[in-house]
Amino acid sequence: MRFGSICVLLPFFALAMNAPVHAADVLPALAPQPQPEESPEGWSFSFAPYFWMAGLEGDTGLFGLPTVEIDPSFSDIFSDLDFGFMAAGDARYGRFSIFTDINYVKVSTDEATPRGILVDKVNVKSETFTALVGAGYAVVDESNVRLDVIGGAKVWSVDTTISLSGGILGGRSRSDGDTWVDGLVGLRGHYSFTPEWYVTGWGLVGAGGADLDWDVIGALGYNVNDRISALAGYRAMGVDYSNDGFTYDVIQHGPIIGVAIRF
Repeated sequence: MRFGSICVLLPFFALAMNAPVHAADVLPALAPQPQPEESPEGWSFSFAPYFWMAGLEGDTGLFGLPTVEIDPSFSDIFSDLDFGFMAAGDARYGRFSIFTDINYVKVSTDEATPRGILVDKVNVKSETFTALVGAGYAVVDESNVRLDVIGGAKVWSVDTTISLSGGILGGRSRSDGDTWVDGLVGLRGHYSFTPEWYVTGWGLVGAGGADLDWDVIGALGYNVNDRISALAGYRAMGVDYSNDGFTYDVIQHGPIIGVAIRF
């Protein structure tokens, strides 16, 4: 394999770099809500772990090489997952709320080269971290419906390391990635059909380090009791970022499930 043919391996780089098993930003929308007959006073809090079965599509590029179109499925990405942590928190006081969502995913993949002369194997390790911190105000706050205006800042950090083993070039490695911050604004809503069943969702859009950053979710929820809710829905999130030879222009979308605890 000629060293210049590293561009052939870019789909593998992209797959690892963009592993979107996460559901970053959406959990504050999935937090369990008071049942209609409740009238809580003071602060209320929620914590929600979640799982996002997302696929990926878009363009990505490393080391200033031409961008490559990618379209891995959720099963492709999940098979390379090393570790993932996804959780969110939400706190409310009257019409005011603050929320955060933290997501960390680490993936790796090994690929053998066709001839193994210069390199026997290429290993790609990728770490993706996102964190959203925001606040909201309820412009509508009734017994069975709530509509918040929300805004916040989202930090992205993506790092990919490529290591070569065997052959003439074995033992070499190189990293590429970037960290940036985007500002987001949008709406978050909740509507209860009954004391048990409700729908919830949000839509956010913004920019900053990225040219465009957006996130949309809709979910159906069930209040198991006044403390625990289970939800299932669909989420789509996109970001368009490019800087100094590094490109991350992708859309992640797929079903999402979660359990939220209110206290």
